[in-house]
Amino acid sequence: MKCSDIARREFRRLATHPIYLFSMIGVPLFCAVFFLTMLNEGLPANLPIALVDLDNSPVSRTLARQLDAFEKTQIVMQTASFDEARLEMQKKNIYGIYLIPRNFSVDASAGKQPVLSFYINAAYLVPSAFLYQDMKMVSVLANVSTGLQRGAALGDTPEGTMAKLRPVEIDVHSLGNPWFNYSVYLCNTLLPGILQLMIFLITVYSIAMEVKDGTARAWLRMGDDSLTKSLLGKLFPHTLIFTIVGFAYCALMFGFNSFPLHSGWLPMLTAMFLLVIASQAGGVFMMGLLPIPRLGLGIAALFGVLSFSFAGLSFPVSNMHPSLQACSYLFPLRHYFLISVDQALYGRDWFYSWPHYTALLSFLALPLLIGKHLKKALLYFKYIP
Repeated sequence: MKCSDIARREFRRLATHPIYLFSMIGVPLFCAVFFLTMLNEGLPANLPIALVDLDNSPVSRTLARQLDAFEKTQIVMQTASFDEARLEMQKKNIYGIYLIPRNFSVDASAGKQPVLSFYINAAYLVPSAFLYQDMKMVSVLANVSTGLQRGAALGDTPEGTMAKLRPVEIDVHSLGNPWFNYSVYLCNTLLPGILQLMIFLITVYSIAMEVKDGTARAWLRMGDDSLTKSLLGKLFPHTLIFTIVGFAYCALMFGFNSFPLHSGWLPMLTAMFLLVIASQAGGVFMMGLLPIPRLGLGIAALFGVLSFSFAGLSFPVSNMHPSLQACSYLFPLRHYFLISVDQALYGRDWFYSWPHYTALLSFLALPLLIGKHLKKALLYFKYIP
């Protein structure tokens, strides 16, 4: 028989088993709507903190207004003591505490170097990181302000005082994402990573169901006992659906949400298609490596989740152990991430990204490594609940 007959058979299986369409279309699109709407403002804003102003002077009140003026920080309460603020943090009502000590303005004017203290709840990674930036920034500004006052009292010029307080001037230019839009940073990799995870699971699941339902032999006979022909016919409907979903991701990110796309649509659409077929090849390899359905699904889930860490999204790969750096290139998502950085964010020439396109294509060789083992399992393995 032809591959088209197997493809029609697979389309019927997809249509009669709701779990397929739910996992292939429902889950990815739900995640897209969830993350793109949750992060539509770019960065978290108005994160609640408590102010403990033990000085209660015009200088300390000015400092508090400056902190509250930051976009990401909002002073929602002012407590009389640090213990009271700490209890509010333990109740999860606030993410941070800013403490201005007693006699702050007097000690600062006298050059006694008073200490401004701030506390963050590091259990919440993203809010704590942004609050740390804002509270540290306002503390630096307070240091500069008091330094200028002290310099003026000593007869120094503002330029001379600034040269002592900040001898090195820093000129920052953000590349690729100058708006510091957190949605661009996260969704460009998070959504393709979710798609890759679902491809792993569905590819393994669809083959495992042939074993579980006892239809593996009939499936192979439809492909003239050729595993290659059988897999091509079976996975073609999956490829079509996942590619459409992947292109929908690109349309939502680069079209509807206007994410940076400096090299045009073709490089990213090509990368998305290669991610789909590379992930399918990886799913076939996992099922062939462990042809027991529950074990195959287990390794697919584990590999898919680890991809988020090894892609370099949450922690730079360059700072990992050399052995882990090498392992990162075993994940298709890592190559897609590097392509998106080069092509979408930076707009670099295609020459710099071709090794990653080639790496995604090389994943197609994985099923060849376990072909005999997988075919033997399909013919002779008996599923035991």
